[in-house]
Amino acid sequence: MRDRPKRNHYDEPVLQHARDDFVRVLDTCTVADALEQVRQSRPAGRIVYFYVLDDEGRLKGVLPTRRLLLSEPDTPVREIMVKEVIALPHQATLLDACEYFIFHRLLGLPVVDREGRMVGVVDVELYTDEISELARREESDDVFQLIGVRLAEVQRASIPAVFGRRFPWLLSNIFGGLACALLGGQFESVLAKFVSLSLFIPVVLAIAESVSIQTLSLALQAHHGNRFRWRDTLGALAREIPVGALLGLGAGVLVAGMALIWKGEAMVGLTILSAITLSVTTAAVLGLIVPTILLAAQRDPKLASGPIVLTLTDLGTMLYYLGLATWLLAG
Repeated sequence: MRDRPKRNHYDEPVLQHARDDFVRVLDTCTVADALEQVRQSRPAGRIVYFYVLDDEGRLKGVLPTRRLLLSEPDTPVREIMVKEVIALPHQATLLDACEYFIFHRLLGLPVVDREGRMVGVVDVELYTDEISELARREESDDVFQLIGVRLAEVQRASIPAVFGRRFPWLLSNIFGGLACALLGGQFESVLAKFVSLSLFIPVVLAIAESVSIQTLSLALQAHHGNRFRWRDTLGALAREIPVGALLGLGAGVLVAGMALIWKGEAMVGLTILSAITLSVTTAAVLGLIVPTILLAAQRDPKLASGPIVLTLTDLGTMLYYLGLATWLLAG
């Protein structure tokens, strides 16, 4: 019971800790106009960033102090502001704010409403103690979230409740493993004829799973606190597919080369190379698409992404590996 107030403290709305005396700069003004606006505003709090707003108060960018002071007076603010802004939604909690500071390492965070209007700003100084505490727990918390459990929920739940939360996602991995076993049974003749193929199944699966979790972790961080937009998803997908293909090709060359040296079977090496390249590319796409679909469906992508991505990755990898083996070796 002693730690309940601390948890309630982290659940407080971030707007309770935000201040509204931040420096506003209109996006239509020049550097000279912005400096004049800063002199006239005379905010009482610490000045970290200058926030560029339009006439309706919507956040358009952030103006670092160095750029404002060193740019020519007639330079439009739009040309020197940072357009990609990390902002907190107005419904965020104190815990969300601490996570943002940890992930993005900023000195201040603007708070915006649903229409993108800036309603306040929070400084990193207000959260020094919370950041220190959360940083010690962040790694374990992320791991638990990937397997479908939030650490805070487990800590305050009973043993049956913890079992009820964790076991359904364990079933996902169990069924996925059984499905892979059944799939392998359909290619039993190929595995019996080319025994060396079975030796490389663990490493092929491990490589694809590692890439899927890497991509998933990056996708969860990118989605944190952001709204779903198809344009962002398509852009991320266009970047992730070639990255996945290169990762798969690089890993495939290494493993296939070792298989060729060890077993001296060129077609087995080609099968391994092709399967790893395809499976890793697919794993990268799944690590990005699954949390995006959950976010689009207004579900927490941290809750189920890990088990779903791993299960789909394993099934796809086995299908590629054994299917290519049948085509290249037994065909």
